[in-house]
Amino acid sequence: MNSVTFLNEHPVYVVEDDPAVRLGCSQALSLAGIPVREFEDAESAFAALARELPAAIVSDIRLPGIDGLTLLDSVRARAKDADIPMLLITGHGDIAMAVRAMRAGAYDFIEKPFHSERLLESVRRALEHRRLVVDIRHLRAQLLGQQVMLGHSSAMRKVHAMVEAIGPTPADILIRGETGTGKEVLARAIHAASRRSGPFVALNCAALPEALFESEIFGHEAGAFTGAQQKRVGKFEHASGGTLFLDELESLSPALQAKLLRVLQERCVERLGSNTSISVDVRVVAAVKQDLKQLVDGGAFRADLYYRLNVATLELPPLRERRDDIPELFAHFVRDASARFERTAPVWTPADMARWQAHDWPGNVRELKNVAERFCLGLDDGLIQPASNAGSLEARMARAERACIEEALRAADGQVMRAAELLDLPRKTLYDKIARHGIDVNAFRA
Repeated sequence: MNSVTFLNEHPVYVVEDDPAVRLGCSQALSLAGIPVREFEDAESAFAALARELPAAIVSDIRLPGIDGLTLLDSVRARAKDADIPMLLITGHGDIAMAVRAMRAGAYDFIEKPFHSERLLESVRRALEHRRLVVDIRHLRAQLLGQQVMLGHSSAMRKVHAMVEAIGPTPADILIRGETGTGKEVLARAIHAASRRSGPFVALNCAALPEALFESEIFGHEAGAFTGAQQKRVGKFEHASGGTLFLDELESLSPALQAKLLRVLQERCVERLGSNTSISVDVRVVAAVKQDLKQLVDGGAFRADLYYRLNVATLELPPLRERRDDIPELFAHFVRDASARFERTAPVWTPADMARWQAHDWPGNVRELKNVAERFCLGLDDGLIQPASNAGSLEARMARAERACIEEALRAADGQVMRAAELLDLPRKTLYDKIARHGIDVNAFRA
């Protein structure tokens, strides 16, 4: 991940109740091309952590209400990512407190009064540290064969919360989501959260002919049928101690649904050609594209199997319902593609991201990944360009707002303070809009 891409995704939080100090810190960082969000108290900063993850936090120790030390403890204990570097601003009498904060996990502390270069030096080191931590975490997940569930939109926060709540339990889980939303990625995240020592085993129920399905999932003994020359361990046995992911479960015939229900109830399997029951310790995660309840009501799916699996259900939202996650997802896919294709990761323009966020993505995250790979190879993204008057009123207003902001940034040579004056907006409001639209301020600087 290059620094520009990283800062496009994550601003730096400045938490300071003194307006003059807060303004000075924000100006210094903004002039250095670092996106900033300002907060006058720790409570509002911590509330914002529920919506996004900052690259770093700069906070005064002494604040009204919750102080900087309490904010540090809260970030370490309750934020989605406890590795966010935190820099504390201290008064002359707060050195002992700052030392305690460093022991508690603060990245650095800066004593008042300080020069802007001192702040910039510390923040830049923190950002590089943060970028390296994220890269190492990404590489470790790849080495372990894990896929990371990305996204911090409100829809995905619910998914993350559900994974944290039910992942460590032994409960079977039903995932519902459109094609391409990442159901297997979610299943792998559940497996990782379960801390089960066995393997993650995936099977697409729609990809196997019914005649082969029983052999594949339950196994068979040698001679069980023509062509069965040796014993075969089925997916249930192979996944014992781990997780069995059954994708497109709705494609199973009623007869196979009955056999699957029996295994889920008894936790035993019998290989074809054998009368011996084999106990299996398997957590089943099933995925469907359709509404199983509707299939049950229509007689196309067994009610008892539906209720057996419906103890815990996760709804995976389509990409069009989580457009705020597109910049993060796209950056992730570009990083992967650039490493795979051995190419330098390209930098997209604000107009590119605006077009991607306006697209409906019928192929969901899978389609976005394909576009990112094409972009990395220097190819056309292949998306149909909308007519100039197309789109909902909300989308058209968003494009108009973005165009106005970009025009002001262009006139202000990328200086956010001057752009805010031109637009007659508070700086904080403009920063929030810049972040929401994914605008790269550096692109407007000479």
